Parts: sequence; C-alpha cells; structure tokens
Amino acid sequence: MCVHGDGEGTSQELAGHSRRGFLRSTALASAGVAAAGAGALTLGGAPAYAAGASAVSGASTGGHSDRWNPDPDSLQFTFAVMPDTQFLYWGSQDSVNRTPQEESFRYIVRNSGGTDNIVFMSHLGDLTQDADASSFEQVDRAFGILDAKGAAYSVVAGNHDVTGDDTRGDTPYLRTVGPRRFTRAKSFVGADRTGYNTAHVFRAAGRSWLVLALDWRTTEQGFAWADGIIKAHPGMPVILTAHDIVAPEYDDNVFPYESGDPENNATLSAYGQTVWDKLIADNDQIFLTLNGHYWPSGRTTRKNAHGNDVHLHIANYQNRFFGGGGMIRLYHFDLARDTIDVETINPWILAQRPESRSKLAAQHARVTGPVDNFSVPIDFEKRFSGFIPVPVRPARPAGTQLIKGTVAYWRFDGQGAPGTALKEGQKIRDLSGKGNDLSVVTVPGTAADALTWSDDHHPDQPAHASLTFSGGRSPVNGSYLTTAAGAPLNRETFKGGYTIETFVRMPLDWDAGRNGNASVLSRRGAAKNAGKHGENTDPNEPLAQLAITNNGREVQFNHYALNNTYPTTNWSHGLAELRWWHVAVVNDGRRTRLYVEGSPVADDPRRLSHGLTSLGLPWLVGGHEYDGAIDVVFHGGIGEIRIVNRPLSQGEFLTADDREGGHRG
Repeated sequence: MCVHGDGEGTSQELAGHSRRGFLRSTALASAGVAAAGAGALTLGGAPAYAAGASAVSGASTGGHSDRWNPDPDSLQFTFAVMPDTQFLYWGSQDSVNRTPQEESFRYIVRNSGGTDNIVFMSHLGDLTQDADASSFEQVDRAFGILDAKGAAYSVVAGNHDVTGDDTRGDTPYLRTVGPRRFTRAKSFVGADRTGYNTAHVFRAAGRSWLVLALDWRTTEQGFAWADGIIKAHPGMPVILTAHDIVAPEYDDNVFPYESGDPENNATLSAYGQTVWDKLIADNDQIFLTLNGHYWPSGRTTRKNAHGNDVHLHIANYQNRFFGGGGMIRLYHFDLARDTIDVETINPWILAQRPESRSKLAAQHARVTGPVDNFSVPIDFEKRFSGFIPVPVRPARPAGTQLIKGTVAYWRFDGQGAPGTALKEGQKIRDLSGKGNDLSVVTVPGTAADALTWSDDHHPDQPAHASLTFSGGRSPVNGSYLTTAAGAPLNRETFKGGYTIETFVRMPLDWDAGRNGNASVLSRRGAAKNAGKHGENTDPNEPLAQLAITNNGREVQFNHYALNNTYPTTNWSHGLAELRWWHVAVVNDGRRTRLYVEGSPVADDPRRLSHGLTSLGLPWLVGGHEYDGAIDVVFHGGIGEIRIVNRPLSQGEFLTADDREGGHRG
C-alpha cells in the first residue's frame, strides 16, 4: 500500500551493508526449498509465432495466441507490469475477486505473440491486503493461469504481504510465490538463501535481459546476492523491480490529476536511497527500476556513478476504481526507434462490452494521464555500450568496393593525418583506375584549413575517413575538388543508367543562408548552354547537382536528363546535423530514385529520365557553380564517393554487407 496512509510503509534505514560476496548457495533456510542457482538457466530461442485466438473486445489488434509465444528476436517487444492488487485479495474478510487479475493474465498470454510481443510480466508487490494464507490460496489460483501457459514472470513481496526484512523466514507469501513456484520456469535464474529475492532472464531483441525482483526490505546478504547476480551476467541490461524505490512529489487530491512535470515528479524514498546506494548507483547495467506502493504514479531520472541515466518509475492504481481492477502497465520497447512507449490499460474492463461498462469502468479502461501514457527516449546502443561493447565494422579495402561498372571511386583514407589541411592542387586518386583523379581548388582569400582530412565516418562506410569542408557564401570561401579537363567522367552520359553514392554530415553551425544549396557533387555547365528550357528550368544552374538545400537540410538531386529540356528533381526529408547519412541516387535508364540510409524518399518523380546531359566539363566535389562561376562551397563532412554506370540494388550499396561478411552488429 501507500504513501497516503496506513503507516506500514515506513522505511527503515539499513547500515553497514557490504556489496561483497556472491551467495551461490540458494538453499532456502526457512522454507526448505532448493532453488536454481545463478547462471543455471540455459536460454533457448522461443518457438515461432503462430496466430491464435482472437482478442477480447478493445484489446490489441495484433496477432494473438492462447499460449506463451513471444518473438525473442524482434526489435519491438513489451515488458508488462502489474502493480498492487491487494484490494482484490482480503481473504480474512471474505473479500476476494480474482476476475480482474485473471483477465489481465489472460491478456498478457494472448498478447505474448503478434504486435505487442509481451515477453515478461513483473508484479510489483502487495498481492494481498492481509497476508492471510486464505488470500494466498486465491492468489495461487490466479497465477496458475500464467503457469499453465508457460509465461515468464516475477513477483516481489509488498508490506501487505510480509513484515520485517528478508530474514523473516517462512510465510504464506514464500510458500505461494517463492522460488518453488519458478523451479520449472525457463526464465528463472535463481534466488538468494532467503527465497525473497529472485532473478529471472528473458530473451528479446536478440539478447538476454535480466530482471531482479527484490524483497520489500532487502538486507545486506540480499544486496550482495543481487550484486553477484549482475556480475555473473555482465552483458545483460537489468530491470530492477521492488515494492518501494521512489515516491511521488505531488498529490492527486484533484482527480483526474495532471503532474506539473510529468518527467520528474518522483524522488527516492528513504529505503529507495538505500537501494540506490547499495545496488543501483555502481551497477551500470541497471537502466530501469519499477515499483508500486506509493500513489499517484510518477517517474524521475538520475545519473548513476558511470554518468548514465537510470529511469525510476512508480506504477500504482490501487486508489482507482475497483482497487485498480488488475490494471497493467505496458512498456513497449522499440530498439529500432530507440524509444520505450508506455501505456496503462485495464484488460478486465476492455473485455467487457462497451455498452455494458459503467461510467467509472469506461473511464478506467485506459488511463491516459501524463504519468500513465508517455514515451522514454533511450539510445539503447549508447546506454548499454559500457557493458555491451558496440561492434565496430572494420574498414574494407577499396578493391572490394570496385564492383562491375564503377567509373569513379574517391575515398580519403591513408592520405593525410586527421586535422591537417589539403593544399591547392593536391591530388586525390580515382581508385577505379579510369583516370578521374581530383585536385584541390581554393577560393582566393580562403583560410588555409578550409579543407582538412578527418577520420570521422559513417559506421557502415568502407573507408574510415572523410573530408571536412569549411566553405560558404557571401563572400564565397572554401576549398573544393575538381576532375581534370580531360577526365573520361566529364563526357559520360550514362544512357544505360547510373548510381551515385556518398556520405554526408552537417555540423551544428550549418546555416541555411551561408551554406544552403551547396553541392556535395555537381557537374559543371549551365543549363542554358545545353539548350535546356521549360518548366522549373533555371538557365544558369549546373546540369547535375546533389546538394543540401536551404529548406530544412534536405538532399536534392536536380539533373537534366538527355530526353528532357527541363530538370527532374528528387527531394529527401530533412537531415539532422551531427549524424552521418548515406545518400544514393539510382537511375535504371527510365526513372531516377533518391535513397537516404537505403530507404527511398517520398519525392521521387515518375518522370522518364534517360541519362545525364553533358557539355564535357568537369565534375566538382564540394563546389557549386552558377552561371559559370563558383557561388558557394560545401560546409560539412563528405565521405567517399562512388559512381557506377548501372543501377544498383540496395544490397549493392556501399553500406551493404560485403562478400567477406564484415557488416557490424
């Protein structure tokens, strides 16, 4: 129960704790139960999802199953949380109603496959109101639904389930939902010697995740055991569950409430501070903690000793209609989007026909306040990098990227120390062997370090190097690169199609006025001199230009095809600064497509577009010509550039898995 009331939630201060020593023996001294030891679990892949029974009214619209069937490899999965259900179980008062909780359990099983992909459920304690054996007999029946389906779940004791600390010995709680219950569960790792602290592992997103379920009041040995469990599973992210960790900093006297700061409205309780000091702060693997006990719900974020965020959340709805009615909170992890989307629902009410729901029930089918439905952005790769090193894709030799049809390939590795400048006239060789070498041209009055070597690069770039351009306009300044007057590429018209690939990065000081519409790659020669005219034709613009526009840093490929007198323009969405982007232009002889990070953009015209018009003039890297004169130089990073005289599939791009299997991750 609660911050608002009963006096049983008083935190006790624990002194003199040591985090040393891993208690490998898991014999339950009081209950006489042998629990599985840490590391005893052998993880295996879950079976493939098979569509099952349809959902109850109002439930998720994804595929459903009547058995536990999560997808262990999907980057989208759900961690379910059930807070205090105590008001449903008061056996000594003959006040028991398993129905709401059982409906939630059925929902969790049904949605272990399909869209929700529920992989685990944690109960946050206070299963009963009175800790009576008769109450736990009813709890046992409800949890039997999860056991029968092989569901992965954990339970912690709350202050209404037990008294004292984890040395209390035998209790109805321990006999009902202690380690004995999990001995056949594939997700069960083990318990400490008291049986009140347990560890569980589930598979999701292709990796293993550790859940620690700690007692209402964990003692020295319990913290040492938990610390040892974490250290025995060094590559696993950890979700810590307990009944009491953080408490809200606001009240909900006015219902429905809204917190003034929904992202930071909780603080560590006195006991929660002990948990932080003894276990959370130094263990970087713990990234999320979940507790009940207090209401209203809330959350906060704290930095651990490693400087990384730990998200601390309260979920508790016992003060709501029907004691919360077995309400559950769903943590929808999306590792592709680097986000956890959180929602709070009541499957018991959702299972009722809408027209039969009472007014209060209808209001509680879904709880949508700012502390109940929210999103938590997490860069999972970065957050976990301290204990799950990010695989670095090795550089790949230039020869492996010289695929059939390559007519120019420029890369910038092994030619200069990072930060050093390129000089006027310096050459960069065309690695295709076709003779399209580049040379440096510097606008008069430009700083000496306007073009420098860099080892910064896109994570999937073959060469771990780039060039940093510090150019602009008004006045025009910077250094750029050009092919020689007689380079074969100057005459190439690509009648059979083509692919142009490069990597770009905009710095934070990129400015639309100074740097917009600067080209990454362009072909000299004004449109008017090639006889181009008609809709959208600018007679002074170059015949082809791959540029970053001044309209939100969008990639634009504007080109004059052989078969048209007017241009065809492909546009991307806006690209964020401080990130490398792979850009590819592909023409199959009929139509031109623009790709960003391997995905086609929306604005790809259906206009027939054969080849590229040429006046036999040079190509520019980082320079843009208007009416025969350089008017702006690129500002930002440019990685390697490859031009091929045929259309490539995404599987042939520079970012794709190479034939030697060198792709990262």
